[in-house]
Amino acid sequence: MPEAWLSTLVWMYYRVAVLFYVLVPLGLLVWAWSQRARAVVTLLRIYWQVASLLMINVYLMIAALPVSFWVSFLAQVLMPVSLWFWLDLNEEIVERPGLLARVTNIWRWIVTWAAGLGAVAMVPFLGCGLKNMPALLADAQCRVWLAAPWGYREWFHRGTSPADLGFWGIVGLIVYSFCLAYFLLVRLAKQGRTALS
Repeated sequence: MPEAWLSTLVWMYYRVAVLFYVLVPLGLLVWAWSQRARAVVTLLRIYWQVASLLMINVYLMIAALPVSFWVSFLAQVLMPVSLWFWLDLNEEIVERPGLLARVTNIWRWIVTWAAGLGAVAMVPFLGCGLKNMPALLADAQCRVWLAAPWGYREWFHRGTSPADLGFWGIVGLIVYSFCLAYFLLVRLAKQGRTALS
């Protein structure tokens, strides 16, 4: 694929991600809190716990750490799972009357498709995650995925070095990994659905 097309598609994906992975769920969370919609609030809390991996990944990509390509893929697989895994929440949301439930379901389907397509689109670039950093930076097709995180750094962390931000990304990834492992292996295995409370 020509680099200009790839760059356009990647930037379009990042814009869609900011809209549907960040802004819409924030709006839904405020709306659900104001409506006291417990099931929607719980679903969004679960979503944010999973989607926080994307923010960690931004810091990994700022530092051009190869593992960021695998983390991006994993986050896009886990997000739809987090939105549909809990059957009782799904039933409560479907049975809830009103616009909030309908908008929440539409948003869940959009995220499911966007993350699914994003994960599929990431597969050809998983090889970037197997390169060392100089090789990754030398590869134009790998580097195109780093442009948006580098832009984020210019806006929010201009005076901070990519290595420092990458360090905090690694710390976040380690903490996230331990929390996820604990949840999956201990709480979910022993407590099942009540592991969320």
